[in-house]
Amino acid sequence: MRAAVMGTGSWGTAFAATLADAGTPVVMWGRRQDSVDQINAGCNADYLPDLQLPEGMSATTDPIKALEDADIVVLAVPSQTLRTNLGAWADHLPADAAVVSLMKGVELGTTKRMSEVIEEVGRVAPSRIVVLSGPNLAREIANKQPAASVVACRDHATADRVAAACATGYFRPYTNTDVVGTELGGAVKNVVALAVGMAEGMGMGDNTKASIITRGLAEMARLGVRLGADPGTFLGLAGVGDLIATCMSPLSRNRTFGENLGKGLTVAEVVALTRQTAEGVKSCHSVLDLARANDVEMPIAEAVTSVIDGDRTPEELVDLLMSRTRKHERS
Repeated sequence: MRAAVMGTGSWGTAFAATLADAGTPVVMWGRRQDSVDQINAGCNADYLPDLQLPEGMSATTDPIKALEDADIVVLAVPSQTLRTNLGAWADHLPADAAVVSLMKGVELGTTKRMSEVIEEVGRVAPSRIVVLSGPNLAREIANKQPAASVVACRDHATADRVAAACATGYFRPYTNTDVVGTELGGAVKNVVALAVGMAEGMGMGDNTKASIITRGLAEMARLGVRLGADPGTFLGLAGVGDLIATCMSPLSRNRTFGENLGKGLTVAEVVALTRQTAEGVKSCHSVLDLARANDVEMPIAEAVTSVIDGDRTPEELVDLLMSRTRKHERS
């Protein structure tokens, strides 16, 4: 079995190394020659400078070469670029390959999940589309710290095939057939992490952060169930597991981005400081649009979006959430 990993960012590289450690040879695709050269030299200094890449990994700037004869195609590009990238690659996807999404977002404009974009643009049957999600901070995976994840596909045999290809002594994949819930957990947790980060930046304590995480989980599950997800998925690795890791770890881009906002920086200032935009900064708009289209109330997502748009300050976000009408916890 052979894998192609399309994208040379931190999570794509960490997962590619996991595949190689599991005995699955990997060819990575990258758009920048310097990144490709680094990977072929055994490292990815731009994203994971401390990681010595295992044997069985190589890289190329030629997507056709990367995709050739791949049994598993892993998509590890930013979610908002998937449609454009996949449009260029669709004719070269191997006919029987499992297509794995590492992306955690909802497409702007269409409010489509990544699996829906893969099916539409890549012309891939749902039985071959796999979503991988869980508490998987790339740097910790790269350092071979024990972690678990969910490999979700409508076809359990395909999910099991991908899980077998990435299972190692430090990475334990569990299978699931709930693609909708697995994807929405990954997308919504980024938005909640921005809110938790803002609370941290304003100096608020664990009670505040735990309250945001718990109510964020309620919003995630509410949206997921409306769209047909299994409620149990949100109590597992792709739901509460990923939510906790992303909201509480200083390694999380979304939490760190929110923390800087909470300290008084603007979105533009945080981008200039970190030289990157967290996924939730863009996907908060599409998540909120998806919720509104399905008549689902998501006050945390709405408040975060208003801060990102510059309509409210983080302090006003807290006041807004705390002054909402009292209600039953499960309503």
